[in-house]
Formats: sequence, C-alpha cells, structure tokens
Amino acid sequence: MALSVKQQQPADDFDAASTRLFSLDALRGFDMFWIMGAEEIFHTMAHATNAPFWNALALQFTHPDWNGFHVYDLIFPLFLFMAGVSTPFSVGRELEKGKTRNQLLLRVIKRTVMLILLGFLVNNGLQLRPIAEFRFPSVLGRIGIAYMFANIIYLYAKEWAQIFWFFFFIVGYYLLLKFTSAPGFHPGDLTPEGNFASYVDRTILPGRLYVPFPDGRLNMHDPEGLFSTIPAISTGLLGILAGLTLKNKTLSQNAKTLRLAIAGVIFLVVAQIWNLDFPINKNLWSSSFVMHVGGLSLLLMALFYYVIDVLGYQKWAFFFKVIGMNSILIYISGHFIKWNYTNEGFFKWLGQLAGEPYGAVLMAITFVLVKWVFLYYLYQKKTFLRV
Repeated sequence: MALSVKQQQPADDFDAASTRLFSLDALRGFDMFWIMGAEEIFHTMAHATNAPFWNALALQFTHPDWNGFHVYDLIFPLFLFMAGVSTPFSVGRELEKGKTRNQLLLRVIKRTVMLILLGFLVNNGLQLRPIAEFRFPSVLGRIGIAYMFANIIYLYAKEWAQIFWFFFFIVGYYLLLKFTSAPGFHPGDLTPEGNFASYVDRTILPGRLYVPFPDGRLNMHDPEGLFSTIPAISTGLLGILAGLTLKNKTLSQNAKTLRLAIAGVIFLVVAQIWNLDFPINKNLWSSSFVMHVGGLSLLLMALFYYVIDVLGYQKWAFFFKVIGMNSILIYISGHFIKWNYTNEGFFKWLGQLAGEPYGAVLMAITFVLVKWVFLYYLYQKKTFLRV
C-alpha cells in the first residue's frame, strides 16, 4: 500500500474499517490537538501571567529531561495504543472477509516501510549530506515497527498468547536493562550514557542519535531508538487487546467500559510500584512507563467510548474527530506548510490589537484555528491521507 490521498471516509490513517468507533477518531484527534499547537497556548499564558497555575500547566506540556512523567509524554504512546485499538476493526475485518494472514502481513509490512520512510523524511528533509548527519530513528518509524510486530502477533497468535507477548516484552526489557549496561558502567545503570538500550543504539544504528553527549559528541541516546522499541510493541499490543474488548459482541457496552476502566486503574497501580525499581521514563520507554501510559490510555479510551458511543454524546467531539481523521497529515504538515506565515497573514492584526503580553496567547489560539480550518476543509471534501 502506497502513501495516498483518498476521497473517502476512513476513521484513521491505518484503515477505513474502524468507522464503527466514533470515539476512536475523537480520541485520536484529542491526542493530536496537543501537538498541533495547543500546547503553546499554555506556554504563552504562563509567560504572560507568570502565575503559578499557568506555570504548572505549561510544565506539563514539556518532557522531563530523563526520569519522571509529564502529560506531554502521553501523546506518542496514546497514538500507538490507538493504532492497536483499530487493528481488530480493520485487519480483523479483512480476516473475516476472507483475506489470508499472509496477504494482510504483506500489507502491514508495506505500511511499516512507508511510515519509516516518512519518519526519515520528517527528520532530515530531502537533501544530500553525509550519512553521519542523518537521523534514522523517528516517531513514525517507531509507530511503524511497533505496529508491525504487534499486528504480526495479532495475526498469528491467539488472545491468550497476545497477553503473554505483552508481558514478555516488558519483563524481558526490564531484565535486560537491570542486569546489563554499557561497557564501563555497573549492571543496571539507567543513566543516558550507561544504560544498555542506548549503548546498543550507539553501536548498531547508522547516522546520528538525537541526544549528544555532555561534551558535545554526537550519538549518546535517541528517545526513538531501535532497542527501546521492544517495549513499545507492548503498547501496540495493549491497544489491540483493548480493541478486542470493544469488538466483543458477547459483552454489553457498559461491561466493555468497565473492563477497560478497571484494567486502567490496575495498570496505574502496577506502574507506580514498578517505578520504585525501574523509573517511569519515556526516553527509555521503560516497562513502568508502558504500564503508566497504558493505564492512562485505557482510562481515556473507556471515557471517550462511554460518553460518545454508549451515551451517544457525539456533537461535542466533532472538533476532535476532524483532527483525528487526518492525524498523520497534520503531524507531518509543518515540514511542508509554513503555518506561522499563514497565521500571521490572517491574524497578526489581532495580536497587535491585543498587545503584549496577551497578543501571543491570541496568536497561539489562531494558529490552532488555522490548522483546524484546513483539516475541516479536507473533511468536507472527504480527502484523507492514508498510509
């Protein structure tokens, strides 16, 4: 499957079949909303007011330097989780229609290759340079690889085996990092320089890594590195298991909601306990991080599903659905559309009228509005970017 723009109505960037869940589109749009410019609203408010409340909110829309968790850390794994949720509705439906597992495997692999190539393009653009200057790991690449392995397991393993593989990856990753390290460091070292995952990436990945050493040398660590993609597979698998629950015809809608919510709470409790020995860390995609963001993802999915699909309150979520139906497009758009130029062209006068310090806040709001109107136009035209 190639990268294409389709004039149809898919519910996500992976397959059209998940249209049964309005809540999935809405939650995906809610997720992407925070990285299409909404986070800057909080940063500009914090700068304008210097109030403790706004400063605290703005801090949540940054990433911790290493250990710890901010709300901003949820965006990436939540998207991967939702890619998993869509699998039983998309790949599963194709199986029900008679497609063979090998046919679907080929399609999954093609999507993965396309996501890796898109991620490489987002990182580096189209230009000639030495290979040592290219960054190969990427957000889209990790989504593609984790999605692929999670779908392979879905295609060829029963549900109990999928649960086994979920725990196998995070427990195995935990043991590897606790009993190994980079050369010259004690076993279990989890610093950026000393952890085993970063060492493997430094050793086998070509090009440069995202985080340099303190002395300025390149290639200390990459938050989307290859080795730490292992536990990310479990994030995708958790989404698949949630999708299987939502697709289960023997459960009532209330029972589905309750199962997801209870599982979410259990995951959060386990994450906090595991955090005492293996810190919650997005940079390493630590096993406790998988449990923590998995718990939050389950709770959000339960909430959106219950409010939108069970109770039927859909109108309020239309704003997010418009974003969610072109999520990958809006993610990569900043690399070929000058959104700031467009925003200033239409609304700079408004920021000037408001003056400092709140002019910047208004410009942050209109920045999101400009993007949403663009997505709404595509939605009206039934034009969606599919991978």
